[in-house]
Amino acid sequence: MRISVDIDDEILKEVMSLTGEKSKSPALAKAVTEYVRRQKAKVFGRLIREGKFDYPDSQEEAPTEETNPPPLW
Repeated sequence: MRISVDIDDEILKEVMSLTGEKSKSPALAKAVTEYVRRQKAKVFGRLIREGKFDYPDSQEEAPTEETNPPPLW
């Protein structure tokens, strides 16, 4: 998707340097993608700390292939 945004030239140069990209668009795309990935990881970490996932405490309690078969794809 094509958009127009105003970004400070110094910040844009820094983004290009940090991402290793030589062009503006790929540098910004990489930076935005990384930002989204980190935000999702942050939310996931918070959910784990809050106990939102119910994982078994040991291997003995873990589901087996008989009770939880692998996907067919």
